Amino acid sequence: MVAIKVAEFAFPRMEAPDLDEMEEFLTHFGLVRAERTPDALYMRGTDGHHHLHAVHKGGTKFIGFAYHAESEDDLKRVAKLPGASGIETIDEPGGGKRVRLVEPNGYQIEIIHGMQAVPKARTERDHQNSGSEPHRRAGRLMRLSKSPTPIQRIGHGVLATPHVQETAAWFRETLGMIRSDDVYAGPKENVIGSFNRLDRGDDYVDHHVLFCVHNEKRGLNHVSYEAHDIDAIFQDHEYLKKVGKYDHMWGIGRHVLGSQVYDYWCDPWGRVHERWADTDRLNVANGGNLLSAEEGFQSQWGEEPPERFLHHASP
Repeated sequence: MVAIKVAEFAFPRMEAPDLDEMEEFLTHFGLVRAERTPDALYMRGTDGHHHLHAVHKGGTKFIGFAYHAESEDDLKRVAKLPGASGIETIDEPGGGKRVRLVEPNGYQIEIIHGMQAVPKARTERDHQNSGSEPHRRAGRLMRLSKSPTPIQRIGHGVLATPHVQETAAWFRETLGMIRSDDVYAGPKENVIGSFNRLDRGDDYVDHHVLFCVHNEKRGLNHVSYEAHDIDAIFQDHEYLKKVGKYDHMWGIGRHVLGSQVYDYWCDPWGRVHERWADTDRLNVANGGNLLSAEEGFQSQWGEEPPERFLHHASP
């Protein structure tokens, strides 16, 4: 029986030894400061959420993921689960209430409600002409805004785990996620990757909000954010290269599962952050699939994933 159906991915929570360096990276990445305290940094995008990224002064630890609940009644329901924290008032910028859980790999999962809303930031981008719609920008010249282009919102998080099926089952049973694609190697029972989306009924959502991928190590494989369009992915790729301070992990390419045009960069301590544009969006009627790794772990164009990405886990 499903405990609740979470409404949205909220943010990752992690540590960093130097908040100045972390803020500099995330600013180059396309986020902007929401608030900063002596020991924590909160960064936002253009949407109406107070923040999409939370970093605490410390080591290099990945703490966990937070998700928005649809109602305070959902907090009451998850507070009754074994090991739940009970409902807490969040004593940090953005506010609200939360219940803390622990998923099978030992990472903290926060279910939050009532975070402060903020005005959306307006962004202007020129329309793209295409062969089928050649006049979307009729009479206007394409002139891109300068980099870094703003991050729009958070997309998904990826957990590396030796226990893919157990982890996916926990998120499905506890937070109401549903299968988009499970990927197997060898026998079909050997699921080595699990793409899961939100269950919002007839409403269309991203192909996945959580991906669990097999790894002997536990940790964060990456956290992912949506940019405005494909031009933003390409132009900010060149911008980050020119900055010359950060390790490029993988990209640019287009995935098969999810279909995003992707680009992956490492923060100063190796935590992987993805910028993407143009994902598949599904609703509950689309169901789920089981397919082989040869079919699923591919790009429609672009380079094959490097081994260091496939085996990456930031504990």
